[in-house]
Amino acid sequence: MQHGGDVYTDGILKGRELIDFSSNINPLGVPESFVKHIGEGIQALNRYPDAKYRQLKGFLIEYINNSSQLFCFNMNENKSGVNKENKNIIEENDLVLGNGAAEIIDLVISCFNSILIMTPSFGEYQEDAEKWGLNITHLPMNENMEYDYKAIKGNIDNVDALIIGNPNNPNGGIIDKDKFLPILRYCEEKGKTIIIDEAFIEFTGNIENSFVEELKDFKCIFIIRALTKFYAMPAVRLGFGISKNEEILNRIRKKQNPWNINCFAELAAKYVLKDKEYICKSIKWINEERNYLPKELSNISYIEKVYQTYSNFVLCKLRGIDCNKLYDLCLKEGIVIRKCDNYIGINKSFVRFAIKDRKRNELLIRTLKKLAIS
Repeated sequence: MQHGGDVYTDGILKGRELIDFSSNINPLGVPESFVKHIGEGIQALNRYPDAKYRQLKGFLIEYINNSSQLFCFNMNENKSGVNKENKNIIEENDLVLGNGAAEIIDLVISCFNSILIMTPSFGEYQEDAEKWGLNITHLPMNENMEYDYKAIKGNIDNVDALIIGNPNNPNGGIIDKDKFLPILRYCEEKGKTIIIDEAFIEFTGNIENSFVEELKDFKCIFIIRALTKFYAMPAVRLGFGISKNEEILNRIRKKQNPWNINCFAELAAKYVLKDKEYICKSIKWINEERNYLPKELSNISYIEKVYQTYSNFVLCKLRGIDCNKLYDLCLKEGIVIRKCDNYIGINKSFVRFAIKDRKRNELLIRTLKKLAIS
C-alpha cells in the first residue's frame, strides 16, 4: 500500500532532505506536552502495560466527551465565555483500541462478508476487503467529489456495511449530516453497519462534524479515530474504534493480540488530548492555510480544478501534464507530492498536496509556478 510519496526511497535512504507535501501530518509537529513528559514512558518500559488499558480508555473517553469544550474556541471564538457542557456520550465498553487506525480498519472490515466502498477513498479499505475475501461494491462520487447520497441509499441493501471517510481521503470532503440521516435510519432498521473513518476530523475545525453524538441514537455507526494526523505522531501507533454495537466490538477484540498499545502511545493520550494550546494553534493554522493554499493553487496554469477541502490536504486535477511527470519535476526541486493514480476512481490527472505552514506553502507555489510545463 502506497501512503503518500516514498520519502525513504527518494530522500532519506539517499541522504537527501526533501519537503514532503505527500504526508498529511500537522506541521506544528509533536506536541511539547508529550515531549516534556517522555521520561514517564521510559520509566514504564520495564513493565507490561495494563492488558485492559483502563487508564488509556479513560483518557480517550474524557477527550471524546469533552471535545466540544476543547474545540469550542472555533465556534465564534467562544466570545460569550460560556463553557459548553461535557457530553457523556461514550463509556469504556464503547471503545476498542488499535495499533494505529490501520489495525481498526483492518479488523472491522473483517467482520463482514460484503462492503460498499466510496471511490476515490483511502486505499486500505480496498486492500483489507480483498484480504478478508469480502464482496466489494464501488460507488463513485460525483464530478465535484461529493457523496451521492441517493446512490448510497440505493446500494446499501446489497452489502453488509458501508465505509466512508469524514473527511474523505484524498479530496477532503465531509458528510452532509442532513442528507446522511435518512441513510443512518435505514441502516439502523435493516441491521447494516456504517463505518465512518474520522482520522482527519479535528482538521475540520468544527468537532460537531463528527458523528460521535449520533452514537447515542444509532447502533449501526462504527467510528474510527487516531492520534496520527492532527497530533503529528504517526510513529506512536494509537487508533481506536467507537461504537455502541457490542457484538462488532467484541469480534474485533477477539482477533487482537494482547498488549497491542505501547507505553508511549498511552503517554501521548494522557497529555496531548487535553493540550488546548496545541489544539488552538493547530486550528488557527489550518483555517488560515486552508484559505491560502487552494486559492494559490487555482492560479497555477496547469491545474484545471481545485476541489473543496475541509481537511489538511488539497486534491487537484491537472491539465497538460500527468501526475508522474509533475512528481518527477517537483522531486528535482526537493519536493515530494502525492500522485493519485493508484486511487480507484481517479487517474493520472490527479495529485494531492498536503497543507503545510505558510513558509512551505509559499515555497510550493513558487516551485509549481516556475516549472516548465509543456
